[in-house]
Order: sequence, then C-alpha cells, then structure tokens
Amino acid sequence: MLEGIKVLSFTHFLQGPSAVQMLADVGADVIKIEPPKGAFERGWAGFDAFQEGVSIFFLLGNRNQRAIQLDLRNEQAREVVRRLIEEADVLVENYRPGVLAKLGFGYEDARTINPRLVYCSCTGYGSTGPYQKRPGQDLLLQAMSGMAMLSGDGETAPTPVGSAIVDQHAAALAAFGVLAALQRRQRTGKGCMVESNLLNAALDLQIEPFTYYLNKGPLWKRSSPAMGSRFHPAPYGVYKTADGWIAVSLTTTDKLASAFDSSELAALNHPKDPVRNRDRVHQLVAQALLARTTEAVMRAFDQHDIWYAPVNDYAQVETDPQVAHNGVVMHVDHPQAGPVRLMAHPVRYDGQAPALRRMPPALGEHTREVLAEAGYSAARIEQLLAEGVALAPKTEVEA
Repeated sequence: MLEGIKVLSFTHFLQGPSAVQMLADVGADVIKIEPPKGAFERGWAGFDAFQEGVSIFFLLGNRNQRAIQLDLRNEQAREVVRRLIEEADVLVENYRPGVLAKLGFGYEDARTINPRLVYCSCTGYGSTGPYQKRPGQDLLLQAMSGMAMLSGDGETAPTPVGSAIVDQHAAALAAFGVLAALQRRQRTGKGCMVESNLLNAALDLQIEPFTYYLNKGPLWKRSSPAMGSRFHPAPYGVYKTADGWIAVSLTTTDKLASAFDSSELAALNHPKDPVRNRDRVHQLVAQALLARTTEAVMRAFDQHDIWYAPVNDYAQVETDPQVAHNGVVMHVDHPQAGPVRLMAHPVRYDGQAPALRRMPPALGEHTREVLAEAGYSAARIEQLLAEGVALAPKTEVEA
C-alpha cells in the first residue's frame, strides 16, 4: 500500500522504530540510518532477552527495513544524508529535540533540501516547552500523566501498566500522522512537519477518565481491594477467588445477586446502586468471590450472563484459540538468532497481515546498496568505507 514511498529513519528505542515498522510493513522502503556503534536497541533488551547475541528488542521493531551506517560527525557522511533527503518522501526521528538540527537535519534544513518532505518528530514532551529537555520514557510518562494513579489498591502505591503502552500508542499516532500528511501532499504537493510525543499519547490513552475529570471534578478514590478504574460503577476489576483470579465487568446487581444467591446484593436493586453504593457493591462481590473457586464462578457467571474473563498469564495467552486464529504470532528463522517468534503487524488488509519482506537488518547491512541507489559509484563507495565515513559488514571476499 505504501510501495514507492521512501522513509529515512533516524530512530532508536521503541517509539520511533515501532512507528516506521508500521510504515515498512505496508510497503514503505524504510532506510534505518545508524551511527557507527548502531542504534541503542541493538545492545539492550528487556528481560535480558538475547538469542545467539541478537537483541529481541531490536528484532521486534525493525523488520522490513534496510540499514545503513554513517558517522554523521563527518561532513562527507552528512552530504550522503542530504542526498538521501532529496529523494525521500518521509523522515522520522526520535532523538531529543535539537539533536538533528545541530547536525543540519532539523525540519527547516530538511524542507529546504526537499520541500515535499514529510518530517515526523517523535519526542517525549514535544519539540518546544518547559519539559523539552527532560528524558521521555514510558514509565515516567505513565507517572506524570496521571495514568499510574488510575489503578491499584488504594492503600498501596500507584500502579503503572506493566508494558510500554505509551511508547506504542505514540508510535501508532506518529504513523497515522505521516499517512495523513502524505495524503495532503498528494493533493497540494506540500510537505509537512508531523509531531507525536509521549505526553500527548499518554493523555490520549486516558481520553475517557481525564475528560470526566475536566468536566465533573475528581474521580472516585482508588478502592481497597483494588478496582479496575476510578470511574466505572461496581463491580469492575480483577477479583480474587478461592484459588485464583477473575475479571468482572459492568454487571447489574440483580444478576450478581442471583449468581451468588446474595440477599445483600439483591437489596441493592436500584439502577443507580452500582454508582451510589459503589464501594458496598464492590466489597460484597469481593467477599462472595473469595468463597468460590474460579471454575465454579465461571460456571455461575455463564448461567447468569455476567461479563467476565479469566486472568491469563502469557502461557495461557500463547495457547489461546482466538490468539492463534488471529495470527498474532509470526515465526521467523533469523540468520543469526535462529528460530524467533515475533508479533505480526496488528492490522489486517483484505483479511491478511502484511508479509515479512526483510528480516530486521544487520548493522550496516545495506550501506553499499543504499549508497549505490543514491548515485555513488562503486569506487566512491569503497573510498567512503575505507575512510570510515560510512560502514558496512565485510563482504565474503574481504572476510
């Protein structure tokens, strides 16, 4: 769908790489421009997840791309980038504000080289403002955006989400912004500056509770035991059973009373009781569940049409029939890491996920190829490599 669109990627960590991977998955020619030591994610992985020396963190966000190594401290390398910008449709970067501008590749510089360029900047807090120099990282944004205060037991610490959801949402917003700007360029011929930042993404994820707060005031306090949110009526959240856990959502008290044979819940029969007597309903449900096994609860809930779900760990998610049916996991045979399982592109187009066209690239794997496409002769390419301006893995002959 994006065949013929060339994207230059100055990205590292997760937000930027995930954004360009979405574009690459649907056909864009993404060229990852890396410094001599490579992008950060090549040498780091959460859970210390390396396979045969290859970072799983790198593999999960860099497929369907090409890689070129350039030492941008060198003016000749910067000239290479300027030549690449001339022919590019999109440039995506997620360095701290001002870093690329110091190298001569900020938006104003880039648009001078190529007025049709869509330039996407991914930052922590925005390219301007009082926080522009602060480190932008998922957990920090969950904390300062109010997200961590939405969940958890009211008598214990605020609870962040245990995944980098802000990074990933900001990446999706960046990809969306790029596509919108490309659509406008098709009509007008003009490029655009697109900005996606973690702060805006974190608040966008909270569009419901934050908007309630803005218009009605403070949300309900965090409950003990914990509820699943600070604005839903009870019951809502993950509840402990006699032998495990279960999630219960948005259920009327009459159904709960029947399922638990509870006169106390039956007495709370006004439609507004889950709101007016939220804590009481929550406590009664919590107490009733503690006395029953998870299996017994699920049977009763099925009989009484109560919304619930099992609380799975990853071993159960991995074997879930709907997860398998949706083709969420893709199996890859990486040339160095060997067999690896990765997440497939999340959207389906005519029922299909985009194919894997390129493995996540080795550092500098496509340096020679990209330079040749940019018009450099074979002799000039070898000269740039010999001078350390550009870097590439050794060929079989050189090895």
